[in-house]
Amino acid sequence: MELLNKEQGPIIGMVHCLPLLMTPNSSKDIDKVASQAVSDAITLEKAGVDAIIVENMGDGPLGVKLDFEQSIHLSAVTALVKKSVNIPIGIDAAFNDYKTALSIAKVVGADFIRIPVFVDTVVGHLGVVKPCAREAMYYRKMIDAKDVKIFGDIQVKHSRMLLKDIPITESAHLAEAMGADAIIVTGVSTGFETPIDVIQKVKESVKIPVIAGSGIDTSNVNVQMKLVDGAIVGSSLKENKDLKNPISYDLTRALIKAYRGE
Repeated sequence: MELLNKEQGPIIGMVHCLPLLMTPNSSKDIDKVASQAVSDAITLEKAGVDAIIVENMGDGPLGVKLDFEQSIHLSAVTALVKKSVNIPIGIDAAFNDYKTALSIAKVVGADFIRIPVFVDTVVGHLGVVKPCAREAMYYRKMIDAKDVKIFGDIQVKHSRMLLKDIPITESAHLAEAMGADAIIVTGVSTGFETPIDVIQKVKESVKIPVIAGSGIDTSNVNVQMKLVDGAIVGSSLKENKDLKNPISYDLTRALIKAYRGE
């Protein structure tokens, strides 16, 4: 994938959608969801990020799969975002709805998707969430979406492994074997730095790109980016790290400057 073949690894900014249709915290002002998502995407591009991911982050409490209304709304918002920018776009239908993510990507022409529970069986507030690597690869083939790349998390944040003694390198090997185009490693939660030792172990274990998925900010971007092939950045680009806030151009620009020395 050209995005991950850059000499200097890409910074991928998050477009966190406000609560979508029919979710508990959704607003009557339905137009604001799309307008803020488009505004955030444009801000991220202007500030210099290399790609974005559109995610239904505001839909808490999240389920494993999106409801019908969520899927339709996320599709519409993503289509508008796609038209507003000229950088690669990814989709994360959180918490783990690979079908919705792949379908939207196919329809709107997105470049990649993120699958949080790709090869591991994890436990969290949703109960036990099983991996979907095989099903995702088959579904991608079925809808002829082979150009949509799959970024798979391993031992993902906000959860714990059902079997505690599986080393992260084993998850990395399995993700690579199951067809992931890139592997995402994270800290324990949103905004928490991905541990250096975890990154190093995974990088040494696989041949596919490894992406840091949490905790990147101006203080650590250069250290982290020396070890990985890219980074996903979200909360540090918002005032007070409040996920409901719009993307800050100044914070995003500061991160890009710190990383690229511009």
